[in-house]
Amino acid sequence: MLDKIHTKLVQQAPAFLRLPVKLVPASVQQSLMLETLKRVFQEALDDGEFEFLENRWLEVHVRDIDFKSYISFENEKLVVRSDIENADVRFSGDLNDLILIAARKEDPDTLFFQRRLIIEGDTELGLEVKNLMDSVDLDSLPSMLRQALFSLADFVQKGLQAPTSLEEAHYAPKI
Repeated sequence: MLDKIHTKLVQQAPAFLRLPVKLVPASVQQSLMLETLKRVFQEALDDGEFEFLENRWLEVHVRDIDFKSYISFENEKLVVRSDIENADVRFSGDLNDLILIAARKEDPDTLFFQRRLIIEGDTELGLEVKNLMDSVDLDSLPSMLRQALFSLADFVQKGLQAPTSLEEAHYAPKI
């Protein structure tokens, strides 16, 4: 019974988050996104690894909560906006899948081939973005952020793997 509730909660969380995301002003969302990116990519920023994004835009679209953010690199700083018309490359996926990718619980290539992660636009730029994400040492993240990410990803992963019906739960092999 708890597994079923867990599964429903994971499946329905994006629907519950859609309204709060719409109500939070874009400026607050972009500030939060910028600060998170700075923390996650601190080492890459210090090493100048974002220069490939100079005067180019990456769109990140979380489809199921209808959140879009645009990221670039200008004057040796990350820039996050909500109002760019044309991005050079677009990454889009559902919230749960993006959480699993961030915590390295799912491989982006696998989700790409399953059409759960969509990458459109400049494929070379998209590959550079993907390689930069892969290069992040999750152990270097602040411990609270790292623990929150791993706990959330574990919760999502278990919720997505749990049987969705009593019949499936009854016939599921016991380990």
